Amino acid sequence: MIVDLPDTTVSQVARSLVKVREEGGAVALGRVLTLVIATSHGLEEEAIDAANDASREHPMRVIVVMTNPEGEARLDAQIRVGGDAGASEVIVLQAHGDAASNPDSLITGLLLPDAPVVAWWPDHPPAVPAESGIGRIAQRRITDASTRPFAADRLSTLARTYAPGDTDLAWTRLTHWREQLAAVLDQPPYEPVTAVEVVGSSSSPSTALLAAWLRLKLEIPVTWRYASPEEWDHGIRSVRLTRSSGDIVLERANDIDAHLSQPRQPGHDIVLPRRTLRECLAEELRRLDPDVLYGRVITQGWELLGPAVTGVTRG
Repeated sequence: MIVDLPDTTVSQVARSLVKVREEGGAVALGRVLTLVIATSHGLEEEAIDAANDASREHPMRVIVVMTNPEGEARLDAQIRVGGDAGASEVIVLQAHGDAASNPDSLITGLLLPDAPVVAWWPDHPPAVPAESGIGRIAQRRITDASTRPFAADRLSTLARTYAPGDTDLAWTRLTHWREQLAAVLDQPPYEPVTAVEVVGSSSSPSTALLAAWLRLKLEIPVTWRYASPEEWDHGIRSVRLTRSSGDIVLERANDIDAHLSQPRQPGHDIVLPRRTLRECLAEELRRLDPDVLYGRVITQGWELLGPAVTGVTRG
């Protein structure tokens, strides 16, 4: 069910939500959190689709906020419940003019009572997420360094502005890579790693984050570089771990598979699919406490990591 509320107020939206829930038989019981999505017009549907999919694991209220400082003061809203909202209830707010000047005031009256708040900026996050109006309300704050703006110093900015509760989907996309590399190093021979090389696309901030994680965990210098677009055009390409017995190489072959080669062992293909937006969002919603490891990687690991060997600006 979709209900449009043109030129409305927050209080009218709240009353309409109760009415829609009562008439449609939908209930708020079991909603475990409120997810606030601050995004740009035209990009909201992809974020809503991801949230709807993730809501099957995390029933929640989703509030989508889009602001346009131009024009007359006006608030348009839309409520989605039932089949149009997965296991969540979705409130879409489009604020114009003066009504867009204080987006946190738009959502305060729509939050689930006594439930955690997670803020997600799919694009164009605030300069300091934890100090923004919406960020101050939230226990967790999710950004995505792979989306607009495509700033060369994006990771340096994340490191400089980090506060407990911050996380980034460029980090979440590394989960399977970190699992595979940790599993390899947990197998004999238990030799120290003496050198590391990480290669990935220049459009992938996950490349630098993986290098920073390895630098932090292995406590050795890590070489990382951006591949040319002809060599590799998106995501992480490969990781090489050097030990006295030889090199361990985990190299992606395509969007689904990777090849693992180790000394004195036959090489084999493993499933290493690229993670969807829904998978990354669902993972981040599983925890509402600060991600301590991410905090250490984006601050300590990033500080220890040297620049990319190609001379491309870090970030």
